[in-house]
Amino acid sequence: MILQALVQHYEDLAACGKVAKPGWGLAKVSYALYLNDQGEVVRIVSVKTEQQRGKKMIWAPQEMVVPAPVKRSSGVLANFLCDNSSYILGVDSKGKPKRARECLEACRELHENILSDVGHPAAQAVLAFFRSWDPEQLQTHPAFQAVQEEMDDILGNANFVFRYDGEYVHEIEEIRRAWQAYSTADDDAQLRICLVTGQFAPAAQLHPAIKGIKDAQSSGASLVSFNAPAFCSYGREQGMNAPTSQYAAFAYGTALSHLIADREHINYIGDTAVLCWVQGGEPEYQDVFGGFLFGDENNAYHAEDYHQMAHDLATGRPFDFHESRIDPERPFYVLGIAPNAARLSVRFFLRSTFGDMIRNILAHQKRLEIIRPSYDQNETLSLWRVLNETVNQNAQKKTASPVLAGELLRAILTNTPYPATLLNGVTLRIRAEHEITRGRAAIIKAYYLNQRNPNPDVPKEVLTVSLNPDSNNVYYNLGRLFSVLEDIQSKANPGINATIRDRYFNAASATPAHVFPILLNLAQKHLKKLNEGQRVYYGKQLGSITDKLGEEYPNRLTLPQQGSFQLGYYHQTQERYQKNSKEDM
Repeated sequence: MILQALVQHYEDLAACGKVAKPGWGLAKVSYALYLNDQGEVVRIVSVKTEQQRGKKMIWAPQEMVVPAPVKRSSGVLANFLCDNSSYILGVDSKGKPKRARECLEACRELHENILSDVGHPAAQAVLAFFRSWDPEQLQTHPAFQAVQEEMDDILGNANFVFRYDGEYVHEIEEIRRAWQAYSTADDDAQLRICLVTGQFAPAAQLHPAIKGIKDAQSSGASLVSFNAPAFCSYGREQGMNAPTSQYAAFAYGTALSHLIADREHINYIGDTAVLCWVQGGEPEYQDVFGGFLFGDENNAYHAEDYHQMAHDLATGRPFDFHESRIDPERPFYVLGIAPNAARLSVRFFLRSTFGDMIRNILAHQKRLEIIRPSYDQNETLSLWRVLNETVNQNAQKKTASPVLAGELLRAILTNTPYPATLLNGVTLRIRAEHEITRGRAAIIKAYYLNQRNPNPDVPKEVLTVSLNPDSNNVYYNLGRLFSVLEDIQSKANPGINATIRDRYFNAASATPAHVFPILLNLAQKHLKKLNEGQRVYYGKQLGSITDKLGEEYPNRLTLPQQGSFQLGYYHQTQERYQKNSKEDM
């Protein structure tokens, strides 16, 4: 299913002219070698372009469609008309002159095999170059002397292409035909029924190496591979264990590489790269999806557009975005892949209509809605903020668990219950820091709202956006009571260093029967420091809450009961802050 979807995406991109055809691929090219009729290098010109990286503009290699690069793991394998200095010039900066000579010889042999029968002058110039070039010329050659300041880059891993008479050699039609004939001729290929396309076609022995995934091997990692006898069956080797046609292997590899290279639409959650695409290939769907899920305001939408777009998607109506028509019924795909040694591990693969996925995201954001501090101007909580609530911000590594990130994203997009590890992570942070932030309270609320079977200890009457003073839930009101007691202490002792929240919060939310009598006795002493009006005000607040608690406090609270306590505390505290903010105004 994954490979079929990627092959279809390749065909959509190819129809728009956005990806290379079979036998061709993208490569990052830094320099062009200008050749004359005798195959001599007359100039070396940088083809780098100015590109934006974050907030900076830098000069970086230019992506070009060139003859498809080979998959290198070890040994010597040359590319046609586009390669690095070891293969094109027979030199490198790694101190391995013997290997560089072997690379040059392999490159020379490859070009002889492909271009020897091509009559175009450019082909003969390239052959003349390889027949006459001596790596010893590099130190004294005028063309290389003119670019001495760039020699470190030239001798590094930079790629070269050839130019002849004002044209890139790999773009000349006669030479392209020669390469196409060479690249598609495979006398050793076995004919098999392709598991992806269903067609009887030459099978790929090796699948493409996918480059660009963070923390994966720089030389590329395989999505499909068989590298040990334990993975093989019936004596078949490598790709023959799951026959995939050469076309399908090329197509899915090209589509996947295109998605990874699209910096505007690739997002990382932990170690997982999240890729998405729509059937048809229009990038506007990725813009909208990224904006709703990741909160990317630059790519997705302006604040004034958000509510209208959400309403249209919720009701299944198409809408216009960046002069494109967004159809909620279009099939949409989300793929999560992570590095695993020399391979790529599929964390999740989801397929649905675009409208369904966005509606699930909106339902997730609706569950997260909770009263927010006056200084928090964000209407919604992005996925990053939700995950960050489970992370110790004082730790050296401030990233959420990649497993949790993948499980959470799957739960959001499929509208299924959130993983228990999300609630556990938030609970640990509350216990460690004695603080309930907007994000943590929102997660507790959303987690219990999205359970298949409602928990009686966390009823809907406490899972509200703001304070519910009419709730009779004991655990919720205990949280409210703790917030009022904290407020009394802060009014009686302005600027106090350690409040009852710092000393008693964990104990109060876990064993209230042991703690609240102490806190109430302490509150009576604090009330004596206040003026009469304040004593009356707080006395009414305490009375209205304690009337709902009965004569005895619970000995121990379970995790769900603590969730109600934490929500009661957060709601009561925010109600106090909101009131103070209005009074200041």
